[in-house]
Amino acid sequence: MNDLPEEEITFLLRAWGNGQDGALENLLPLIHGELRALARRFMQRERPGHTLQTTALLNEAYLRLTRTRDIRWCNRVHFFAVSARIVRRILVDLARSKRDRKRREAECQIALDEQAVVSRERLTEVLAIDEALDRLASLSPRQSQVVELRYFAGLNEIEISEILNISDRTVRQDWNLARAWLHRELSRPGAATHS
Repeated sequence: MNDLPEEEITFLLRAWGNGQDGALENLLPLIHGELRALARRFMQRERPGHTLQTTALLNEAYLRLTRTRDIRWCNRVHFFAVSARIVRRILVDLARSKRDRKRREAECQIALDEQAVVSRERLTEVLAIDEALDRLASLSPRQSQVVELRYFAGLNEIEISEILNISDRTVRQDWNLARAWLHRELSRPGAATHS
């Protein structure tokens, strides 16, 4: 992320937020590579044969970003933090959609194959983590951001420290504390059950 022209991106983000003509068109080429890398990092953790491709995730992120005109962009760091949150929302929406579709299929007594069961477990995991992150955000917003950037955006400690403007040691501490908290939350009986 260091090689992005920070001042230019910040200027264009603010211009776009203010409705300036052409700002978004000038911004997209500057952010495309980093957004693609963000999507690729997440998709590398997915199981083989996953139906969502990097390009589709990137395109959906672009669509949702272009609808966020009411955000007052502070800088490129703020933009990429919002982008990570958008990726999270896309994945949660996809997980919910697939969960609901699988429920309807089960009601019609359509047998699920083994791969669909694995997929259901992954979808349940994404939804459980999303709900737990919402609870964590009410207790420790920064720890929640660290998890969001690491898990949903696939960023490393140094990248997260740049985005949040904290030391990589603080990122590591927040990650360890948040991970322990999430483990405890997700291990509770009924924590991963979604109705």
